[in-house]
Amino acid sequence: MIYTKEEFANKVTNIQSQSWYKNPIGFGLARLDRGQLNKEKVLQATYPVVNWNENFGSAAIFLDALKSAGVQIDTSKSELVCDISDSFLTNCIEAFRPYIPEAKGDDHKNVQLISHLSSLPIESGLTADDFKMVFIFEDTNPLSVESAYLKLYALSLGKAQLRQINLNGAFGLLHNVAWSGNTPIELDWLRENELDLKLSGKYPTIDMVDKFPRFLSHIIPADNTRILDTSKVRFGAQLAAGTTVMPGASYINFNAGTLGPVMVEGRISSSAIVGSGSDVGGGASILGVLSGTDGNPISIGENTLLGANSTTGIPLGDGCIVDGGLAIFAGTKITISSDDAIKINEVNNTYLKSGVVKASQLQGLNGLHFRQDSQTGQYVVKRSTREVKLNSELH
Repeated sequence: MIYTKEEFANKVTNIQSQSWYKNPIGFGLARLDRGQLNKEKVLQATYPVVNWNENFGSAAIFLDALKSAGVQIDTSKSELVCDISDSFLTNCIEAFRPYIPEAKGDDHKNVQLISHLSSLPIESGLTADDFKMVFIFEDTNPLSVESAYLKLYALSLGKAQLRQINLNGAFGLLHNVAWSGNTPIELDWLRENELDLKLSGKYPTIDMVDKFPRFLSHIIPADNTRILDTSKVRFGAQLAAGTTVMPGASYINFNAGTLGPVMVEGRISSSAIVGSGSDVGGGASILGVLSGTDGNPISIGENTLLGANSTTGIPLGDGCIVDGGLAIFAGTKITISSDDAIKINEVNNTYLKSGVVKASQLQGLNGLHFRQDSQTGQYVVKRSTREVKLNSELH
């Protein structure tokens, strides 16, 4: 029995000193949605609390509680997905006892989680099979639906940096399912029960068919963040506070997003990142690593404007403008005048020469304005003199 915080600290220290123990990168307790036909198929994992490089005391208690409940614990592998039991919950409650009275609001979320779980009413219909404890010890390819979801949560909650988590193979782990609200439904179950469902008027409203749920199905955004259409942001995207995602041609894919207040009326493809104060104009596209950048991830700097229906296939620095309708790829030929070469070199401390260059030679530079000469049709780049500034009332 643990009665004081000092005893709790001593217990944690003791657990962490044992040879089998290893601090996880991330961990959490997941509620599972399983297949309607195949109960072994995990369609979705929901994490009420996500721990990422934090709360190692709770991690020690959870792992020790599982071990004491008879679960085989192997921390030498990249991840661990464990069943839970009443014995596990009892062990956790006894260890967390000193913190239970003060666990509320934002304090001691893991303690709150265990307290809620241990007191779930019978009428909820949930059993131990509906939950798993999940730990990630090494950032390798995810091996389970549960660990893939934990990584996507870490991204969408801003606990992990974009493009810094290994998601290789995650797409292959997740199942393609029909989504009715936040409920995933096996397509085979729909096919098998189609006649009965339609004759009885109980055929569900299907919002989409995809391997990923929507961002808002799992994440509560910041108070000053607006998403005007739930379908426009995929789970695993990261939206900094103050971001506005308009309806229409906008979209933000997983492992992509914003670093500050941004107006999004165009497409931010997977792996693309947009800096604070920038504006992705209506129908504008930022290419992802699988859509024409030859594996070169695209970052857009701060206070940059991508004009309506433009396409950006190179990284851009701060204070840049791509005029509406232009398509800038790595191999696009761009003309620079001698005056503009001097001005661009001054702001970037570079040594560009005037003449015709490939756009790839301009990637990452600040203060560029890509335009098209209306008489010759040539793409030109000038030193940008226009300040890109978002409306503070909208962000």
